[in-house]
Amino acid sequence: MLDLRIDNATLIDGTGAPGRTGSLGVLNGRITTIGRVDEPARKIIDAEGRVLAPGFIDIHTHYDAQVFWDPTLSPSSHYGITTIVGGNCGFSVAPLADGDTGAYLMRMLSRVEGMPLESLKACSDWGWNSFGEYLDRFDGKLAINAAFMVGHSALRRSVMGERANTDAATPADLAAMQKLLGESLAGGGIGFSTTISPAHSDPDGNPVPSRLANRAEMVALAGVVRNFPGTSIEFSLDVQVPFTAEHVQLMTDISLAAERPLNWNALLPSARAPELFKSQLAASDHAAKQGARVVPLVVVKPGDLRLNFTSGFVLDLLPGWAEILHVPKAERLRTLAEPSVRAILQAGVDEAPANMRASYANFHDWTVAETFSPATKPHEGKVVGDVAKAAGKTSLDMVLDIALADDLKTTFVLPRRHNDAESWELRSTAWLDPRALIGASDAGAHLDMTDSFAFFPQLLSIGVREKKLISLEEAVRQLTSRPARLMGFSDRGELKVGYRADLVVFDPATIDHGPLHTRFDLPAGAGRLFAEAIGVGHVFVNGIEIFRDGQFQGAYPGRAIRSGRDTTTPPMVEAQ
Repeated sequence: MLDLRIDNATLIDGTGAPGRTGSLGVLNGRITTIGRVDEPARKIIDAEGRVLAPGFIDIHTHYDAQVFWDPTLSPSSHYGITTIVGGNCGFSVAPLADGDTGAYLMRMLSRVEGMPLESLKACSDWGWNSFGEYLDRFDGKLAINAAFMVGHSALRRSVMGERANTDAATPADLAAMQKLLGESLAGGGIGFSTTISPAHSDPDGNPVPSRLANRAEMVALAGVVRNFPGTSIEFSLDVQVPFTAEHVQLMTDISLAAERPLNWNALLPSARAPELFKSQLAASDHAAKQGARVVPLVVVKPGDLRLNFTSGFVLDLLPGWAEILHVPKAERLRTLAEPSVRAILQAGVDEAPANMRASYANFHDWTVAETFSPATKPHEGKVVGDVAKAAGKTSLDMVLDIALADDLKTTFVLPRRHNDAESWELRSTAWLDPRALIGASDAGAHLDMTDSFAFFPQLLSIGVREKKLISLEEAVRQLTSRPARLMGFSDRGELKVGYRADLVVFDPATIDHGPLHTRFDLPAGAGRLFAEAIGVGHVFVNGIEIFRDGQFQGAYPGRAIRSGRDTTTPPMVEAQ
């Protein structure tokens, strides 16, 4: 007898092949039969009118700390994501040499990935040392499967301490980092990640540790990876400008040293700068000519950017604002009401470069997205400039008055970027380009800022159903078998006999996500943006149902995926 049988589904198997009506059987966590299934089962689901697909795979998340306070890894699991990869951008939370390393990484993550520091401190005792010990902490306790990269900044800080943020590595330092990386990969790390992005600085304004590494250090660490099967490389760099020849060659050399694919985050096609993404995509061609593989993760849509005065993230980039925003909340509530302080803030806006003013300080164009008091509720959904004009105030004063009335919880959404038809067409061109892969969710990071975590239902609702820019079968392939092959998940990502029964049943006519809103469910009571799944009927991990019609079923069948044991080495050339 089967454990599970799903009947009358439109089977979209993850390969890009046309959907077909049929059934699927599961026994002991694996797919046993596809097509016609007559064998009785303990659980039978009639999926008529709905799609049965492999569980979705998200290879760019930052759930490294969330595993300790939210074992469902929401909202990703709600959307049908059954496997995630964390530890990206060099920002893993293991290995830890000592308590000081953990304390630094918490502060670093609070800045670069927008995770509330109080939540990071409260979510765990941070008492692990090795990478394997970190994985052991949650293995068998998650709703979905989770794999984690070994981050360069964690390695550097563990070996070099405070010198990691100021010094070049000595030969002894590099040897120690190589040894620690090898131990971490042997302990289950899925690969090596690093960043050279100038956007990645710690709360003290210093570059994160990996940004102090030279080319030789990065290539030497990548060389360790090739000794461990089932591993890969992730890389982050400045994507707002054309890549230099040096950076293109660096990605190529890292891939060659590791003998592994390198994926980078993120390709942002826009009609405002069409040649930029085309030149960045050409880095893949440069690498391929030398036998390397470089794969950009391309966005589905730019996330709607939300800002608030609780974290002050992004706003603190304006000249003079950090000193005012980086103080205890009680002091912030007092000073933001003072005219003299507001004058300093306005002077900082006036001093800021024109592109920064246009991007982050165009207060009159902001929309009041979400409010938290009766006094501010009437402003919700309105444009700040209109509210300010009616009140006879400047837009900056209006923003601050609303925020103060809401105890700084108000979220303001900036004007939507790159939402024109031409930009959607360019992005869809990149989605279908074999050199790229749809991705870049950043789920688990920038918790109060953006909805990029919801790109899975956005691709299926906007890209497939609304705009018809990609077929349903190809969209599913991009979310399943392609990321699985890139990461070496050899028994996931397809509806195939013998594969893990990671499955999602959804309605293609309704799949979407609900309104974006704030949930105050982080440790220590901090808030994060959230959006419920719509049209997702069932989610299975290793054959066990974890969600039914949006309701968690209380099961935790997910595992910590460990390199070599659960993965095979990904190919340097993708099979077409």
